[in-house]
Amino acid sequence: MKKYFTGFAVLFLLASCGTADVATDSYYSNNTLYSTLWIQTAAEYEALTYQAYNTSVRLLPVALDDSFWTASLEQGESFADLPPAIILDVDETVLDNSYYEARGILDETGYDPDTWNAWVREMEAEAIKGAVELTSQADDMGISVFYITNRSADVQSATEQNLRDEGFPVAEGAVMSNGGRPDWTSAKTERRQLVADDYRVLMLFGDDLNDFVSARGISINQRKQLVEEHRDKWGYKWFVFPNPNYGSWERALYTGDEQTDEERQQSRLDRLETKREN
Repeated sequence: MKKYFTGFAVLFLLASCGTADVATDSYYSNNTLYSTLWIQTAAEYEALTYQAYNTSVRLLPVALDDSFWTASLEQGESFADLPPAIILDVDETVLDNSYYEARGILDETGYDPDTWNAWVREMEAEAIKGAVELTSQADDMGISVFYITNRSADVQSATEQNLRDEGFPVAEGAVMSNGGRPDWTSAKTERRQLVADDYRVLMLFGDDLNDFVSARGISINQRKQLVEEHRDKWGYKWFVFPNPNYGSWERALYTGDEQTDEERQQSRLDRLETKREN
C-alpha cells in the first residue's frame, strides 16, 4: 500500500509555556506516534491478526470443498472447475513495516518514495502474526497463493526475497506489483481480475477497503455503505487487518481543497464527533 503519514493519533497542543519545549518536538506530536506504538507494542494487535488468520485456516477446507465458493467480485460465471487460489495484500497484511514508520517519527520526516524503496530493499519487514501459517497451509492444500501489492515493480525482487526469508510460499509470478505491467496501476481490480480469470478465488486478505472492492475517491459514507453491502463476507471470505497509520480511509477525511498542513489538520478535527448538543 502506498504510504501516507496520517492523522490517527492524538496531537499535543500547546497548553502553557511550561509544556512548550515538549510539545514543539515533532516526534511527540507526529500523527502516527501512538498508532505506531500500538502496532509495535500492543498484545491486542497481535491477537487481532491471529484471530483473522486462525479463522481463515479453519475455513480453508470448507472453501476448498465447495466448488461454488468464491470471494472475488471479479469472478466470472464458470469458475467451479478452476484451480483454487487466495489473494493477499503485502504491506500491513503479511509484512509489518512499522519500523519504517518509526524511522520517520524519530527522523522527523514523512513518507518519501526513495526512503520507502530503500527500506524495501533492506528486506527487514517481518511477518505479521499468523500470516505464514495461513499461506503455508494453503500451499500444502494445493491452493495457489497470490500477493497483489502496490509496492513498485522496481523493488519486486526484494519483496519476493523478503517474503521467502520470512517463510512465505512464493511461486513464480505470485507477486503482482504496481507497474509490473503497463495496465497495473495502484487500483487492484485489474490484477484481481487476472487471477480470477484462471483461478477460483477462495479468500481475500488486506488492510484497505480497496484490497477487496474498488473504493477509490469515494466519501466516508460511501465507504461504510460498501462495507455494509458486503457484510456477509467479512470474517468468512474477506479478512481485513487493522492499519491506523495510512490508507484510503485517511484520504477520505479531506475535501481536496486543503492546501496547507493547518488546513488538513482542521479537516481532521472537523471529522470528530462528540454527541454534544452544542
